[in-house]
Amino acid sequence: MVGKICGTGSYVPARVMDNDDLSRIVDTNDAWIRERTGIGKRHIIDGETTSYMAGQAAMRALERSGVKPDEIDMILLATSSSETVYPCAACEVQRMIGATYASGYDINAACTGFVLAFNAAQAYISAGFCRTVLVIGAESMSNMIDWTDRGTCILFGDGAGAVVLRAEEGTPVSMAAHSDGEKGPALTGLSRHRKGWEKELEDGAVKESFIHMDGQGVFKFAVRKVPEIIEEVLEKADASLDDIDYFVLHQANRRIIEAVAKRLKTDISKFPMNLEEYANTSAATVPILLDEMDRSGMLKRGQKLMTAGFGAGLTWAACLFEW
Repeated sequence: MVGKICGTGSYVPARVMDNDDLSRIVDTNDAWIRERTGIGKRHIIDGETTSYMAGQAAMRALERSGVKPDEIDMILLATSSSETVYPCAACEVQRMIGATYASGYDINAACTGFVLAFNAAQAYISAGFCRTVLVIGAESMSNMIDWTDRGTCILFGDGAGAVVLRAEEGTPVSMAAHSDGEKGPALTGLSRHRKGWEKELEDGAVKESFIHMDGQGVFKFAVRKVPEIIEEVLEKADASLDDIDYFVLHQANRRIIEAVAKRLKTDISKFPMNLEEYANTSAATVPILLDEMDRSGMLKRGQKLMTAGFGAGLTWAACLFEW
């Protein structure tokens, strides 16, 4: 059995901050940001929480799927920015949507989180442990960035996306995932909850609060490892690049996606992008994009999709599946 997507949903806050708004906070401008990232605006929470956005995306996915909350066996929620440690955000979503019989837990793998959660859901379904799994990516990245740091504040936004997977007979799913903790310092986040972090910042023991990134290092990592893992998954599936209808990649930076397409010698038209509207919503980028593609009519049954995520850890993962 494989997990077939039978419903998608997403939620983004109504509040929008465009590049001109950012130029009033840090030394930047719309042209500079667009040229380097492809980002034009981002949606920012205004009272919402990560769990709330996840719940909204989940309800929209369930409505589209026709699946009832009490039919869900498991909720996997990818996030690195939940408003609570306990209870986990997945259990908060369970409560919100009334998924009485579901188990659930959070996965923290930053921007790779949704793809890893999706892979885990496929494994649970393949093993016969679950028949229906709700997979969510949700992030409040605006709570995690230093709004005076031009290098990071221009990159991120808030939002959530969800898919409902249901067990069906079908083409086997091919997956791969990797981590490299030795290169973890290239992208780090300092928890607000760590005792004494404010004094460490004041004393200079740490240089930045919240997210710190070696932009060049992350770029080089992504444009090297994403093509590699895509080719690894294709080899496992005995498939070729020409077999793939769409490459649904983590929406971090337009230049990264263009570089991946170039390395794979594949037409950029197969790499849909929406980061101009939403920026980098970390674990939420892939499911938000899938929902937009689904609702716009881009996706047809039988098409082959390759998802890939990459981010802090460093972590990267990919999955080839049939829509």
